[in-house]
Amino acid sequence: MPEEPTNPDQPNAEEPRNLDDLRVRIDDLDRRLIELLSERARVVVAVGRAKQGDGTPIYAPDRESAVLKRVLASNQGPLPERTVEAIWRELMSGSFRLERPLRIGYLGPAGSFSHLAALRHFGSSTELAPMTSINSVVEEVMTDRADYGLVPYENSIGGSITETLDALAEHEAPVCAESLIAIDQALMANCSPDDIRAVASKPEALAQCGKFLAATLPHVEIIETSSTSAAVIRASTANRTAAVGCRLGGKIHGVKVVFDRIQDRAENITRFLVIGRQAPAATGNDRTTVQFQTANRPGALVDVLASFRNSGVNLTHIDKRPSRLDNWQYTFFTDLEGHRDDAPVAAAIEDARTHCSSLYVRGSYPRAVRVL
Repeated sequence: MPEEPTNPDQPNAEEPRNLDDLRVRIDDLDRRLIELLSERARVVVAVGRAKQGDGTPIYAPDRESAVLKRVLASNQGPLPERTVEAIWRELMSGSFRLERPLRIGYLGPAGSFSHLAALRHFGSSTELAPMTSINSVVEEVMTDRADYGLVPYENSIGGSITETLDALAEHEAPVCAESLIAIDQALMANCSPDDIRAVASKPEALAQCGKFLAATLPHVEIIETSSTSAAVIRASTANRTAAVGCRLGGKIHGVKVVFDRIQDRAENITRFLVIGRQAPAATGNDRTTVQFQTANRPGALVDVLASFRNSGVNLTHIDKRPSRLDNWQYTFFTDLEGHRDDAPVAAAIEDARTHCSSLYVRGSYPRAVRVL
């Protein structure tokens, strides 16, 4: 029988086992990868010129979703999907820079979980701009000083981020994408655990680690800060003060990790929203964020929810905030499965509108399916 042809890119029984030979093979593969990446980059430059001609946005969440879906479907291993996605996100980040550098606002200072989320979602080739508050992030986008903003929306332990809900309502901010980020809280200090007398962090981070703090540091002073990275900066200069926050912040600001992964639940995930003006096309796996105030009559909220139920639309999140216009009036935020252009979603929204004093679709965007 004739021998089966061999694929030079696949390992086989005759592949050299000598370490030096294997390293030569890796060097050759690296060279070929660079050649392909450079070829891809030249096409990206041509794409950028075409976009400038017709005004197409540089960052397209629906296109990004399609690219990642196709790439991951082609992945046969041994690299895990998370690794492949991280490589492609960084590759797309470099592509943004070739077309036009993007400025991304996030809640700072540097080293916050929002900073980490921006790096994982947009990559390191974009300009990442720290802001002093979530409201400032949204405002930066709405005044065109930033192309996009990344804000925390809800956490799997602590629930909704009220500052984000208020900022969305105040600025009528459009949402164009979402990202799921793994949140591993660390206790950081430049002293021994026995010497810690105060622990600083953002209230939501402290709440996520309540059991650990109560059991390990029950008598310390709790100091609330505007962000986890602000807490790390405080711990870098204040004696006997620890911070709860992101390991990235400890690395940037020179504060050592004393205890890692101290959150109450091992799987701690924060869902971030990308604030941006474009409206992504439907992908078949989308989410829509709606903000509304009900009419002032009995049963109005029930009627709104029934509009989605009757159209077969699944609601995945609902929360409320004071309207800031009238006492005891509330603004509701809900997320639902589907795109605003899907017939059942469009019908549900129009029916719900009849039971509301106001209703706004803040955005329809590709649904995040993997934790970064």
